[in-house]
Amino acid sequence: MPRSPGHDLDSPSRDQSDRLLEQLCRNSVPYSDPLARVNWSALSHSSFWLPEEAISVYGLAHYHALSLQQRQALSHYEFMNFIEAGLWLEGLFMERIGRALRNSHQRPIELAYHLHELREEAGHSLMFLELLKRNGPLQPNTHFHRLNLANLVARHAPFESVLFWVAVLIGEEVPDRMNRFIRKHRNDICPTIYDIVSTHIVDEARHIAHARDNLDVRLGQLPRWKKRLLRPFIGQVFREFVAMFYFPGPRVYELAGLHDGTYWATQARTNPHRHRFADTCVDSALRGLRQHGLSLDWRP
Repeated sequence: MPRSPGHDLDSPSRDQSDRLLEQLCRNSVPYSDPLARVNWSALSHSSFWLPEEAISVYGLAHYHALSLQQRQALSHYEFMNFIEAGLWLEGLFMERIGRALRNSHQRPIELAYHLHELREEAGHSLMFLELLKRNGPLQPNTHFHRLNLANLVARHAPFESVLFWVAVLIGEEVPDRMNRFIRKHRNDICPTIYDIVSTHIVDEARHIAHARDNLDVRLGQLPRWKKRLLRPFIGQVFREFVAMFYFPGPRVYELAGLHDGTYWATQARTNPHRHRFADTCVDSALRGLRQHGLSLDWRP
């Protein structure tokens, strides 16, 4: 049975973590259902759902040769792929929180914040499902690659382990940077999409702070030789998450009406603009890991 995140922390670290948990709990108390915070009536297929700079093949000559309707459709399907990936990750995290709640060693403050997280993640999932339902005939049924090592770590790594909290932080912070980029371009996207990413960002800020605290304490206590052993695994998990969120598979392009999805997926993976965009989005997570002696690169 997994132990609580604070089970093996020393007293000063636990005191600091408890203060953070108390603050996060206070900030989570005025809960508002995400479904009620989104203007669903504004959902439109005649607008972009991603800023064009956030589309995987933006910057390539073939992309700019597409019609406005094709570019908008591609933004819809890439955002849906992004949402489906998020829905999958939210489900995994809720599963692990649910298992951790059975832990008899959990202290009240830990239990309280895990329940707040569970409620918020469930709200996000309902919001994502509502978008899928309202998407109507465009509903893509996209299939993103179920990650190999990342999936294994997220499902089975001990709840108190460094590897598990690395996966949590990466799985929350990497897509959060995409959401923040989308949010900055309010005038360029559908208002419903703006509401969805804004709602997600507010709650995820607390989840990321919690994950960073757990990870910082554990990495700070981890011997250097163990970090060296973990580095290849952490690097692979990082690469898999980045590939899932920033480099869609061929089917996404084909659903958007582009022929030869494999060609477009290959173009995205070699697109210099996309590499620069991904660099910007993952920089914060990489810097945090580098501070603990884990220098990684998201590229294969």
